[in-house]
Amino acid sequence: MGLSLTRAAQWTTATSDAGKLAPTPMNVSLLKEVLRFVEQFSSQHPQEAEHVFEEPLQWSTALVASDFKTDYDISDLDVQSPEKDNKGRPLLQLSPPTVCVRSFSQLSKLLHLADNKRMEEVQACLEENRDPVVKILGPSLDSILEKADAHTDGLVDEEKEEDQSKDIKVKLFLLLQDLDKQLLSKCLKDMDGRDGLDPGAVRNEVEMLKRHSSEGEKRVLKSVRYTSDYVFSNGCRAPPWRQALNEICYLVIEPCDTETLYITCSTAGVFLNGGINREGEEIGFEQTSDVFKDLRALLKSTSPHFAENANKQDFEEELPPTQKTQHVELVDAEEQGQPQRSDEQQEKNVHEKERQRHAPNKANDRKKYEPCRRWNNLGLVSPRGKTPAGSVPMDAFSESSSESEEEEEQSERHPESNTDLPSEYWQIQKLVKYLKVGDQNATALTLCAMMEFNLMQETCQLAIRDVGGLEVLINLLDTDEVQCKIGSLKILRKISHNVHIRRAIVDMGGLQSIMKILDSPVKDLKALDAETIANVARFRRARRTVRQYGGIKKLVRLLDCAPNLANLTAEQEKDVEVARCGALALWSCSKSTKNKEAIRKAGGVFMLGRLLKSPHENMLIPVVGTLQECASEESYRIAIQTEGMIKDLVQNLSRDNDELQMHCANAIFKCAQDKQTRYLVRQYKGLQPLVSLLSKAHNKQLLAAATGAIWKCSISVENVTKFQEYKALQTLLCLLTDQPEEVLVNVLGAVGEFAKIPANKATIRKCGGIRSLVNLLTGTNQALLVNVTKAVGACATDMDNMIIIDKLDGVRLVWSLLRNPSADVQSSAAWALCPCIENAKDAGEMVRSLVGGLELIVNLLKSTNNEVLASICAAIAKIARDKENLAVLTDHGVVQLLTKLTNTTDDRLRRHLAEAVGHCCMWGSNRASFGDAGAVAPLVRYLKSKDKAVHKTTAMALYQLSRDPNNCITMHDKGVVKLLIHHMGSDNEMLLEAAAGCVRNIRLLAQENRKAKLFY
Repeated sequence: MGLSLTRAAQWTTATSDAGKLAPTPMNVSLLKEVLRFVEQFSSQHPQEAEHVFEEPLQWSTALVASDFKTDYDISDLDVQSPEKDNKGRPLLQLSPPTVCVRSFSQLSKLLHLADNKRMEEVQACLEENRDPVVKILGPSLDSILEKADAHTDGLVDEEKEEDQSKDIKVKLFLLLQDLDKQLLSKCLKDMDGRDGLDPGAVRNEVEMLKRHSSEGEKRVLKSVRYTSDYVFSNGCRAPPWRQALNEICYLVIEPCDTETLYITCSTAGVFLNGGINREGEEIGFEQTSDVFKDLRALLKSTSPHFAENANKQDFEEELPPTQKTQHVELVDAEEQGQPQRSDEQQEKNVHEKERQRHAPNKANDRKKYEPCRRWNNLGLVSPRGKTPAGSVPMDAFSESSSESEEEEEQSERHPESNTDLPSEYWQIQKLVKYLKVGDQNATALTLCAMMEFNLMQETCQLAIRDVGGLEVLINLLDTDEVQCKIGSLKILRKISHNVHIRRAIVDMGGLQSIMKILDSPVKDLKALDAETIANVARFRRARRTVRQYGGIKKLVRLLDCAPNLANLTAEQEKDVEVARCGALALWSCSKSTKNKEAIRKAGGVFMLGRLLKSPHENMLIPVVGTLQECASEESYRIAIQTEGMIKDLVQNLSRDNDELQMHCANAIFKCAQDKQTRYLVRQYKGLQPLVSLLSKAHNKQLLAAATGAIWKCSISVENVTKFQEYKALQTLLCLLTDQPEEVLVNVLGAVGEFAKIPANKATIRKCGGIRSLVNLLTGTNQALLVNVTKAVGACATDMDNMIIIDKLDGVRLVWSLLRNPSADVQSSAAWALCPCIENAKDAGEMVRSLVGGLELIVNLLKSTNNEVLASICAAIAKIARDKENLAVLTDHGVVQLLTKLTNTTDDRLRRHLAEAVGHCCMWGSNRASFGDAGAVAPLVRYLKSKDKAVHKTTAMALYQLSRDPNNCITMHDKGVVKLLIHHMGSDNEMLLEAAAGCVRNIRLLAQENRKAKLFY
């Protein structure tokens, strides 16, 4: 009643919080299964049937008091059961129309009394109790699931020794899980014999598209990939609850001319879905387009490039014949968590690239694995085949992480038969059996024999896991034999590079046993242990476990050593190795925001600062890696600056180690947001080493880090002056083509800062940078678009640059970005338009040539983002200088929309809003319209702002408004004269003149009024 109810059941609304079960055959089938389960529950599980629910199941019932027998206490319309819980509450209570039930026993009796209304009662119960499992097992569900996850074999036997209530809860959980599987299986049967696409046809078409997605001029697509490499026995890749809705798989296709497409393939056809969310973990399953008969039809509809080239290339001949209808076999409940043989993995996990560089032997991890037979035999595998069903789902936790959940979604493939397994597989399995039965000496010898194998090889890892070797290795850590512990950790350290091995270690509670060894006095043990933790803690649940069991404090203590000595003794070398491994483990753990805070509270910043002075590069890499990971937090950036670490980071930039240089540059990139840090980088002569790193263009990650550090450092004008001495701008301009987006974003940010100096604007033009900038305006990356518009805007303040921008149609491209859904892109584009309009040769005509441009910019005044509003007001102030354009703006309702914004308290918005109002007064009756709309009184209050720029634009706006008599009266009533007289003493001539002009207009009106009274 968990996944099946929320995902397989069909509801009348799109959300899971409202609506009712739709009257479909699938839902009827589900209801019958639930009814049969509840009716038979009391007789088959009498002890569990008497268990009292943590929260009652409540729903509106059709039953009345007369339907109940003498076994109940009946009082008028109310009914109560004589059985009560330990708080004296009846286990069944009817207060029409609401019924409240607290046990399966009473639920079964109620359904028996309902007779021919049983189905209606079950439906009403499920509709009003969307998560019945949580109500039955209560808020302690999480701890029960973790216990079921950690203790698999003999789970119930062990629970019997504890509190009886917990024992019953665990049994109930397993029974409800079995029901869930049965319901999913029932749903999947509806897929048999359906018409339309089938997995084979989809697979063939995808393979054909991949063949036409290779590099070269003839390619029709950039890339085609599945969202999951997991393949069920029926050929589908969609999870079972989506297969129940006739969905086969999900694709991510990147066309050559449009944005990335997220596609659902179903038996009814293919259509666009909601895409993958920012965390990269969930697919938006909702349909967002029409349904097409196949992938080619959809792509031809969405990609003109594909349609044109698909007609030129013979796709039909390449596609093998497929039958219109094929039988799709049911995925049995026992198989739902059991991965079948999948196709070769198509894409590397992008988030793993950096980690793979730190662990070269992880290349074998690309191969896929399947859950241990131990989980399958227990029936504790979830429908997705990812984690034991007893484990708490990942989205149940609020653990934030600086990276997406890596390694969680990978599946595996197994050899098709035992004959495919090499001899090493069987040899290692024999050795594991010796481990289980051998004495101390035999155990040590067996561990040594196992280490002779290539434990980074997939086959060897499978052998250890499949025969239960992980449990044995973890158990050896609880012995008193140091040599056995060392041997076990050496093996665990190697095999834990594997995604599924480290997940299995956490699933069986092995990480807790590993962390206990951190307290050992044996230094070799602690080093091996910390390195193993570094490998295991590469996914969220493992990092959380390390923190919850006090592992962060223990790892920080390992950092205490004397790394700066030139000549180390043997013991000191061991201390350094322990500290290095501890830093590696902290690096893995620092992916979590909560762990970063735990490291800081444990004194990790000071310890890392000491190790930063080490002469050993293998020590520096994890130390700097941890610091740059943590530098995303402000507390760390302050600590790095105050503890004097900037000097060490700058010095390490000059070491001949690309990886170390990359991490140092990344740390500076994150810390240089602070002005003092930028000053320190310049003071310690760190600018030139950063520029020198630009020559290593082949290393894209190093290049991204270096350009990022240069960007942030160039925010200070003094640093830009230094960068000019090293010819940094010319080098950066060469990087505006043929670079990854992460590099381009940083380069554009730096160019935008450089362009604030007049001399650099000419340099950008002479080096051909204007054309490169304009070409990048057609991108889709939002961070890139923000930076490129800022750079274009900065360059447009130069008249010669503006001529080139206009000639290259750059203004139109910038204006089109106002349609971008990102508020950051909208505001950045609007700011860029201001200098473009101001410096264009014929700005009025240029703006009018943009069809729909003025209407678009006026509509953006309805935005809720203050930065967007401020930038749009600034742009309107520039546009309104042309009378014809101002007339069009007025027709689009600019006066009313500007007036609605006047009550803002944001000084930045106030400044540009007042400027826009002042310029918009120049047409027709706009001055009177502003007064009638109520814009005058709020503008008077702007004169009380502490921002002098607000005073200037407000005085200018009030001067224009004061040319209308009614506005003068309103201003005088709001006390504007006293405020303006104060500003008439300003050093700013424009403010002084505007204030004086406004007071003059008010005075003239007063004089005319007096004359009228005297003479008329």
